[in-house]
Amino acid sequence: MSSVSVTIQELTRTVDPERRPDARGTDSAPTAAASSSTCTPDLAKSPWNFDGGAPAYGPGASMADAAPADTPRQGGIPEEYRLATDAELDARIRAAKEALGDRLVVLGHFYQRDEVVQYADFVGDSFQLANAALTKPDAEYIVFCGVHFMAETADILSREDQAVVLPNLAAGCSMADMADESSVEECWEQLMELYADEDDDGRAPVIPVTYMNCSAALKAFVGRHGGIVCTSSNAATVLEWAFERGRRVLFFPDQHLGRNTAKAMGVPLEAMPLWNPRRPLGGNTAAALQEAQVILWHGFCSVHKRFTVGQIEGARAEYPGCRVIVHPECPMEVVDAADAAGSTDFIRKAVAAATEPTTFAIGTEINMVNRLAAEYPQHTIFCLDPVICPCSTMYRIHPGYLAWVLEALVAGRIVNRITVDAATAVEAKTALERMLAARP
Repeated sequence: MSSVSVTIQELTRTVDPERRPDARGTDSAPTAAASSSTCTPDLAKSPWNFDGGAPAYGPGASMADAAPADTPRQGGIPEEYRLATDAELDARIRAAKEALGDRLVVLGHFYQRDEVVQYADFVGDSFQLANAALTKPDAEYIVFCGVHFMAETADILSREDQAVVLPNLAAGCSMADMADESSVEECWEQLMELYADEDDDGRAPVIPVTYMNCSAALKAFVGRHGGIVCTSSNAATVLEWAFERGRRVLFFPDQHLGRNTAKAMGVPLEAMPLWNPRRPLGGNTAAALQEAQVILWHGFCSVHKRFTVGQIEGARAEYPGCRVIVHPECPMEVVDAADAAGSTDFIRKAVAAATEPTTFAIGTEINMVNRLAAEYPQHTIFCLDPVICPCSTMYRIHPGYLAWVLEALVAGRIVNRITVDAATAVEAKTALERMLAARP
């Protein structure tokens, strides 16, 4: 895989909103539709500067999201890792990987910074990576350079004798935290009471569907209630599976993926009420919930929420004929205005399939956009958002943390191990296996 010479400082600088940066960090001509929002330059600091304090996601796209009190926090790491130069960390990581050999597999999410991805044995989305680990049966250690729910999924799918390690425990996900187990349980109780008197036609009154981007506890919840997990690439297939078994779907935590997928399947918007967990019946009338086909949880991705129709219009004005591709976690209006929408793997394949030089305006996390621009220099590839604002939690995985956990493994110590209790893992795996069995 090609390496992209873009520093974290370049990724996080506050950009003049009147100028659009391309994926290589240079500024192009002004665009009238440029976003006026900014992203704090504090993200350029080392992530350990934000560890150990009050629960927070840190600077970046999720910096305004409220972090739950139980948000995992990373303790301090030795000064030698915080003060080491890039070259020193590179040498130590490579030496540790060589010492561990086949006992280790390092997984890197598409959204990771290139300083980390360069050490990954596999690069992909969360579920691709969890499955990739299964192809390394000799690996005793799975080091997941991603976020917390991804490491949990890897632990659920891995063997008991394999240890899953997350280099920085503070690498969480604000979207995943927007649907907690107690709130979903309360929602479920209200819905079961509301639908208790419905005629039994052999289908459940509602089937829970959770996006992969959630805690193991919520995967277990859908597992024990006859539900299923989905990814951004198979959401339509999963919804079809759910509709065969139930009259309605409760979809969480990302409202946008649920709405965009169901709308494309022909579900009318008025049949997709939004559930606000802080209000009785989610802020809906009983009649609206009884007529509902998909009940959407009030959750979202702070990275993909930044993309706008105005950005698309600006890109097309500046680059006539450009191809606009966005992630389905973007708001409905953005997905409707784009040429195509799909998962991170869909976006990657769309770029790879272009046989003629093409201009791509992409609506997803900047690290992936930059990587595509470097891998396919025959194309012009840039991020729709003119303000470079990475995922607040993905960036917390730093080479310093990676060196720390790997050298601990060499010394025979496992730090930052992610474990899912047996009962939760069994129910969550049931939901994941249903997903794998649901094929188009």
